Amino acid sequence: MRRVRVPPERRPTVFSQVFLLPVRAFGTVKNAKRLFAPFVRGQTASVTQPYVALPDKPYLSAPGSSTAAGLYIGGSWRPAADGGVREIVNPYDASVLTVVSEATAADAAAAVAAARAAFDGGPWRAVPADERGAVLHRVADLLARDRAEIALMESLDTGKTLEEGGIDVDDVVAVFRYYAGLADKDAGRIVSAPEGVFSRVVYEPVGVCAMITPWNYPLLQLSWKVAPAIAAGDTMVVKPSEVTPVTTLKLVELVEEAGIPAGVVNLVLGSGATVGSALTEDPGVDLVSFTGGLDTGTRIMAAAAPTVKKVALELGGKNPNIVFDDVDLDTAVDYALSAAFFHSGQVCSAGARLIVHEDVHDAFTAELARRADAIVIGHPQGEGVRCGPLVSAEHRAKVEAAVARGTEEGARIIAGGRRPDDPELSRGYFYRPTVFVDCHRAMDIVQREVFGPVVTVERFRTEAEAVALGNDTDYGLSGGVWTADAARGERVAAALRHGTVWINDFGPYFPGAEWGGFGRSGVGRELGPAGLDEYREAKHIYRNLDPKPQRWFG
Repeated sequence: MRRVRVPPERRPTVFSQVFLLPVRAFGTVKNAKRLFAPFVRGQTASVTQPYVALPDKPYLSAPGSSTAAGLYIGGSWRPAADGGVREIVNPYDASVLTVVSEATAADAAAAVAAARAAFDGGPWRAVPADERGAVLHRVADLLARDRAEIALMESLDTGKTLEEGGIDVDDVVAVFRYYAGLADKDAGRIVSAPEGVFSRVVYEPVGVCAMITPWNYPLLQLSWKVAPAIAAGDTMVVKPSEVTPVTTLKLVELVEEAGIPAGVVNLVLGSGATVGSALTEDPGVDLVSFTGGLDTGTRIMAAAAPTVKKVALELGGKNPNIVFDDVDLDTAVDYALSAAFFHSGQVCSAGARLIVHEDVHDAFTAELARRADAIVIGHPQGEGVRCGPLVSAEHRAKVEAAVARGTEEGARIIAGGRRPDDPELSRGYFYRPTVFVDCHRAMDIVQREVFGPVVTVERFRTEAEAVALGNDTDYGLSGGVWTADAARGERVAAALRHGTVWINDFGPYFPGAEWGGFGRSGVGRELGPAGLDEYREAKHIYRNLDPKPQRWFG
């Protein structure tokens, strides 16, 4: 793949046009993968000159700026009420990417008021379902048009590779297309009733929805919320993670371009403690949809209780990946690497807990460690890079603390366990893919979600033991089982208490299949028909066709 470098004389000190890599030619995920080197190519890869700058946008201010206008409320872009701003940091080298607005609680209240007014008195509720679907198709078209730009923005902001950013955009387009097609497909149903009665159930929008999204997949996770909410006819206030807001700003730009009426989609940027809490507690909000950590999710549930809001929560997991002794080890190891280390392990459904049959454990872990040590680490826009940096210095410190706890508990590191040695990566938030063996179910490193490039390996003897280990978690988001025995695969999948179970795979999802977890992995579902139902209320309408006096009271 040809590298595109920015000559020094054209390298912007603030922002200029985007200098695109050949990502413009991707076309499809399949084609995109052919542009990159195989998964394993060596130790590290780094880039000493920047490939890109963020695009010139009115909502993105230059590094060093003291002003920004990145809130979108009631159909207009504006600064925060107190003029507050926040620097957004590039995780590759800790440089400042951009400056954005930092909202206050008053801004959150204004956004809720705008959404409330648009829902209660605006034209949006009268828009037919097929027209809402058409809006979603227009958003999908715009996302596809700007695919290269968005992929770069996501890569710069989150530290994920450019290829991963492109895959994210493709997935987001698919989500918008799915709900565009679903918007007018379920107007309700007729209910069997006695003679003289016409009874039906119809579906109506919930109302005003607060959407609080995470830093690891800011664009994708937002699409899982915004697309069904638009299909249902809701209005909304979006609050992305304060760490990675850039592509959320871009999506709101495209939603505006697609013709959404003012007040339907509103955006506030800022911390969860200030802005997130204000949204959760506001009586004008009817539903809170949150994706993120368990501790924050439980606080949101408690804060929403006094106003009896609907709550939808996706709270992560510690996901088992079970490997039986009858599989092709090369294939199983290959998928285990992707399951554990995609996006540097910063994935809620990461296969971070390997459970391997004792007869193949040693061979499996030896190959896993060898290939983990060979994963290319480096610049997220670098050729052949497979692991970029973690999202922040604070998050890397949490990962390092988890690894230290693991070694203290007696688990043994056979790959990684430290920052990379390459001095060119020293300014960024990098951490090497890490493999622990000699693990057992009582260890903190086995039970607690690390959310980084760390995988633990346990042994099992019997199918029953594998299932027991796979279910030995407070979470229940996802799991995998690898076996050549189809019947056994189905048995184990049925026995695992997880919202998604893959057999001889790990990680794929479809917009038409529900996503969510059992136990402490959350409440409710995203995607699929149930993902639309989260944003609707069912109403029963009972019509007496021939009313007569009842004389119950004489």
